Amino acid sequence: MSELRNMIEAEAKNLGFFVCGFARACTVTNAMRTHCTEWLAKGGNADMHYLENYLDKRFDPRLLMPGVKTIVVVALNYYPAHRLPEGEPQIADYALGQDYHDIVKGKLRQLAARAGITEYRAFVDTAPVLERYWAVQAGLGWIGKNQMLIIPHAGSEFFLGELFITEEQEPDKPLPNRCGTCHRCIDACPTHALCLPAKPVEGYGEITGFASERCLSYQTIENRGALSEAAKSAMGDMFYGCDRCQRACPWNRFATPCATPELQPREELLGMTRQKWDNLSVEDYRRLFKGSAVKRAKYDGLKRNIDALS
Repeated sequence: MSELRNMIEAEAKNLGFFVCGFARACTVTNAMRTHCTEWLAKGGNADMHYLENYLDKRFDPRLLMPGVKTIVVVALNYYPAHRLPEGEPQIADYALGQDYHDIVKGKLRQLAARAGITEYRAFVDTAPVLERYWAVQAGLGWIGKNQMLIIPHAGSEFFLGELFITEEQEPDKPLPNRCGTCHRCIDACPTHALCLPAKPVEGYGEITGFASERCLSYQTIENRGALSEAAKSAMGDMFYGCDRCQRACPWNRFATPCATPELQPREELLGMTRQKWDNLSVEDYRRLFKGSAVKRAKYDGLKRNIDALS
């Protein structure tokens, strides 16, 4: 094992990453390429047209960074120590703290600096990188029927990040899928966005059917139009995101609360009530979600969702 690898692993742990793995930078399997293009052709991405962009780079990371030899994949735990009070409107776990894009990318830059890596690129969700594919290649976990990366004895509530480096390192081996015959996540999906049977995809695992347009996370975050009737009837008390497929997953019983200070919810957020949400002003929204991923839905989108709560 190389000295650089040891240093990267040690510094990743020091920076609070739960796990770190290594994958060889190369083109994705033909099966993965076919799966992605077929899913897009069927409109599985709804109106998230950005997923159709730069497919050549999505399928070959070497086009994103000439000279890249290794993809270092890290996972940062976001399982919350505190959620919003029971009985009050809820938001998805990942959005309770500050924006993960800034947090994870900042830590990746620190990781590169501490390991003495000067030629690199850091990615967190906003570039044409098939994050979960590379997480599987790097041996972090497997893809569950909820299409989330599941880390053994830790669950799925993790942010992923990638560090592209020019140094060649020994790649980790993918882990076997350990979901077995369990389909609790599919049963828990209130809008039937997930469906069986699962389809085997070489280099990735078995993938269930997924229709973004039905997903409550898509409807309440990415969707800029009116909420579907199915979404409005299935929201319950969750007005931003969903999390039901994750909370149903038996592997998440092993989840431990995250300790990253920036990912902890603010006191004001924890003190929000239905009445306060109903009366949310633009100023309240800007103050409450300054530096938060919730801003993705914008004020009008958030109010649309709040107004639809039962």
